[in-house]
Parts: sequence; C-alpha cells; structure tokens
Amino acid sequence: MKLVIRNKQKFIELNNEIIDMFKKAAVKCLKHEKWDRDFEISLSLVSNKEIQRLNKMYRGKDYATDVLSFPLVEFNGETPVFDEEKALGDIVISTEKAIEQAKEYNHSLIRELVFLFVHSMFHLMGYDHFDEESTNEMREKEEAVLTELGLIRE
Repeated sequence: MKLVIRNKQKFIELNNEIIDMFKKAAVKCLKHEKWDRDFEISLSLVSNKEIQRLNKMYRGKDYATDVLSFPLVEFNGETPVFDEEKALGDIVISTEKAIEQAKEYNHSLIRELVFLFVHSMFHLMGYDHFDEESTNEMREKEEAVLTELGLIRE
C-alpha cells in the first residue's frame, strides 16, 4: 500500500504519529474488506478555503466540508474493477474542519483526522450513505476499523 500525502495547510503539524495512523488505517480498511494491499491512495490535507473551492467545483456545493472522496475504482455490480496502476482514489481533508469537529465531538484531533480518512476510504471502496441502512453499514465498518486502531469514541 502506498499513501501519497500532500500537505497543503498550516493548521496542524503533520508528524510521524499522524502519518503512521493514516497508513495503518488504510491497511486496516483494505484488510477489513478483504482487498489486497497493493493500492495507491492520495491524501491531501487542506484549508477550508481549498476544500470549499473543490466542493464547489466537483459537487456544485459552495461551502467548506470536512472531507471529499474521489474514487478511481470502477464497479461491475458489486465486483471492483481495477486499472493496472491500482490507484484507489483521492482523499481531501480540511484540517480546519477536523480541528473544529474534534472540539465539537470532544475527542482528540488524531481520532477526528483518522475517522475522516477511514470514512473516505470506505467511499473509495464503493460504500455510500444513500439511506439509513447504507449509512449504518458504513458507520459499523468505520467504528470497527477505528476500534482496531485504538481510536474509540471517548
């Protein structure tokens, strides 16, 4: 598994602990879904201004959001179809939003960052929250991975 990180923000210090948790989370998500691990994932850490620009450009929504997912995997029914490069997709996280939400939910910043990353990983692997059932399924998967990482809700 290759995780390419682009740090385009100045709100948090991107240290080895955070980078290692992102890498471990990616592996756990892939393992949880029984996917092999030879994927490349792109992660960009950005400001609210940048994520708002991307949200408007790609989703037509003119506001800052916490995370965006850009999957590169096609699906034939429920079966994933990969290109030769096995690029899973791109994840964009607003560190400003992560800081706000960590405070709002009263848990650590690393838990919020990794939650957003894990949430996005499942989007890259074909999950979404169209209705209550799919939302619950996705939440269960997210919580299972976060628990394995020792990042339980406080």
